[in-house]
Amino acid sequence: MITGIPEELATACGFAGMALCVFAYGYTTAFTGKTREPNPFVQHGANLAGALLLVISLLVDTNPASLALESLWSAIAFVGLVRAIMAKGKNA
Repeated sequence: MITGIPEELATACGFAGMALCVFAYGYTTAFTGKTREPNPFVQHGANLAGALLLVISLLVDTNPASLALESLWSAIAFVGLVRAIMAKGKNA
């Protein structure tokens, strides 16, 4: 255990994070072949929140490979959000 987070809370964070990541994937997939694009704030925001919750879980039950994966997933989602904000600023 790296942090003082209780095991039960870490497990809850892990399940919530997993649900958010699956939601984000399903949300994006639902737009495949449609004329509309998915809202990037929903897509990347859910991915970022989910990945960060999984990181919290992994700080308690450490798995280095999964921790690295979720850290990279967080970074990718963060970049996606920044790009969405920049694109919105150009369109405003």
